[in-house]
Amino acid sequence: MGGEVTYNEVEEEKVRNEEEEEEGEKMVVRRKYTAVVGGGFPPTTNVVVVGYALTSKKTKSFLQPKLEGLARNKGILFVAIDPNKPLSDQGPFDIVLHKLSGKEWRRVLEDYRKNHPEVTVLDPPDAIQHVHNRQSMLQDVADLNLSNAYGKVGVPKQLIFKKEPSSIPDAVNKAGLRLPIVAKPLFAESHELSLAYDEISLQNLEPPLVLQEFINHGGVLFKVYIVGEAIKVVRRFSLPDVSKRELSKNAGIYRFPRVSCAAASADEADLDPCVGELPPRPLLEKLAKELRRRLGLRLFNLDIIREHGTLDRYYVIDINYFPGYGKMPEYEHIFTDFLLSLVQRK
Repeated sequence: MGGEVTYNEVEEEKVRNEEEEEEGEKMVVRRKYTAVVGGGFPPTTNVVVVGYALTSKKTKSFLQPKLEGLARNKGILFVAIDPNKPLSDQGPFDIVLHKLSGKEWRRVLEDYRKNHPEVTVLDPPDAIQHVHNRQSMLQDVADLNLSNAYGKVGVPKQLIFKKEPSSIPDAVNKAGLRLPIVAKPLFAESHELSLAYDEISLQNLEPPLVLQEFINHGGVLFKVYIVGEAIKVVRRFSLPDVSKRELSKNAGIYRFPRVSCAAASADEADLDPCVGELPPRPLLEKLAKELRRRLGLRLFNLDIIREHGTLDRYYVIDINYFPGYGKMPEYEHIFTDFLLSLVQRK
């Protein structure tokens, strides 16, 4: 009897063998990578393998040499995913980082998440789709209705419009939206926006659209980058304020391909403190925490404005999944620490 092997012992041995086999596969990946790049990993076997599926433009802006070098020093290995090959045949991965579009890719990712629950997928495809649609994007902020001692956060008064352009002026009047009106494509793949100064010009817009009241904000917006629980804020120049006099004198639609960009950084500008002062940290922490929970995302940013003439009235005007982190100060340290924290929690 003493020499018999129990069922539990057999199962434990099986699990041990599977874990050793998986770790062995990771070591093979690590050795191959080390051979290609000429070494550089610290003397550790606990390599964190991050598979990435990004567009060539996103790869170039995100996977900068400084990030890859720091990641290597921390034992993090970035491996390119080939979207034309079965995902389960690649890796093994600890984390999958992605920003590709298309229904087929979303299906592949969802299947992979079900079959590989041990892998952290950043972020769930369904949650990303939620912020691609500007109709649903800001609804969580509106529902949150955040207000505390540090300020109040809401969204501009807006209207979703999908019908004939000729009926836009009537719809805007019925909704009680005041001019000027900001028009954005309903789907967030496009960052183009238009500013309409008069009602007649509204019918020259191309639905489907989100129509928002323009709020004067001193020509400065705050980009709030969120990486897990980390928050980083930068100032960017934005559309200038529109006075009542300008509104009465101007007509037509002005189109802007993209309002904020790296070249428009306002961090070094000599700004009026009433315009340039960053939103209070406790307010941003509360907002980020609630939106992480409601959106189900860990990698996103918020475009926030402060209503000009107020000290504590803020509006979220846009949310972006996996934004241009390469423009965020110290992103290399923030991002690598975040990746390591995901693995440590597991």
